[in-house]
This record gives sequence, structure tokens and C-alpha cells, in this order.
Amino acid sequence: MSDCKRGFCTRTALAAATTLLLIPGLARAQTPSAKASSTPSTTSAKQDRWLHVRVISSDAKGETVRVNVPLELAEKVLPAINHDRLHGGKVKIDCAHVNDVDLRVMVDAIRSAKDGEYVTVQGTENDVRVAKQDNHLIVHVLDKGKAKRSQVEIKVPMKVIDALFSAGKDELDLVAALHALSAAGDTELVSVKDNENTVKVWLDSKNVTD
Repeated sequence: MSDCKRGFCTRTALAAATTLLLIPGLARAQTPSAKASSTPSTTSAKQDRWLHVRVISSDAKGETVRVNVPLELAEKVLPAINHDRLHGGKVKIDCAHVNDVDLRVMVDAIRSAKDGEYVTVQGTENDVRVAKQDNHLIVHVLDKGKAKRSQVEIKVPMKVIDALFSAGKDELDLVAALHALSAAGDTELVSVKDNENTVKVWLDSKNVTD
């Protein structure tokens, strides 16, 4: 498996998390006039949808970063950020065509297909599984490399996948995906584990992380 293909899922999974971490004050930017409480609430009064990102570093510093963002706020703020590959709420990706396979054509095919396990690859360097279950796209990638062993788990509603790929060529529309997520139930979206970091991205109605 090529380096491009091995790294594609990991880069895509980290794109949303990295984007949110660029906004250090985002989680504090809501209802400034609200009365302070002595104990933090675990559930939003209006049952708003919250996107959570947790990054645990495995290096000597051992830092843990937690970001809690209302989806509505993230939708409004992302278009204003222009940093590296992110512009106007859309993020540029590499390898949109992996080994001459058009990812958008593949997504269209999966959308209309029945539930099932579409791809299973077990090799000396990587294990890959791509499946569709209960109208969710499930991707599991295990990189067995000695230098940087990593494991990626992605579970995303197909409606969110459609919105994500609704941008132009070689782009992911994060704002459209967030909007589509607002109709989803509580779910863990992304889990990435490697030698350097553990990343988790999930959605629920709580305004604090676990």
C-alpha cells in the first residue's frame, strides 16, 4: 500500500480536530451574559448539539487538550478561518484520487449500496476495513509500521459524508458536514491512536467532556 493511501485516512480524520484546536477561545464564546454556576452543567439546557475533541499527548509533557464546541457556533466561525489548508470552511486534501480511484464516485456507489463489508485488507504493513452499517460509513485502518504504529476508527453517518464531499475537487466542506451532523444522535465519530497522540472526536448534547 502506498504512503499516500496509508496516510489519507489519518489526515482526513484529524482535519476536523485540528481545525477546532486552532480556535483557542471558541469553547468560551457562548452566552457571556449568562449567570455563572458553581458547578458545571453536563447537559445543555436547549439540548444543543456539541462537538467534542480530546487530544492526549504521549510525549514527555503528557498534555491533554479538550475542546467543546456547539455545532451552531462552529458553523459560524469556521468560514472566517484561513490557515494552512483551511479556507472558507473547506479544507484541502491530498490524494483525492487514490490509486486512480475517484473518492466521490466511490461515495456515490456506497450511498446506494446495501449494508455490508466492502473492503477487507490484511497485510504485513496494514489492516484495512471499509463497511456500511445502519446508514453509517465505517473505516478501520491499522498501520503496523514499527516507526509509528497507528490505529484509525471512523464512523460517520452517510448524510455527513455526502455533505463533506459536496465541495469542489480535492476539498472537504467542513461547514456542510457540521450542519449535517446537527441532525445526528450521540455518536463517536473519530478515534486515532498512535505513538504520539490519542485523538477522539464525538458528538452529544453535553457541554463538557468526559
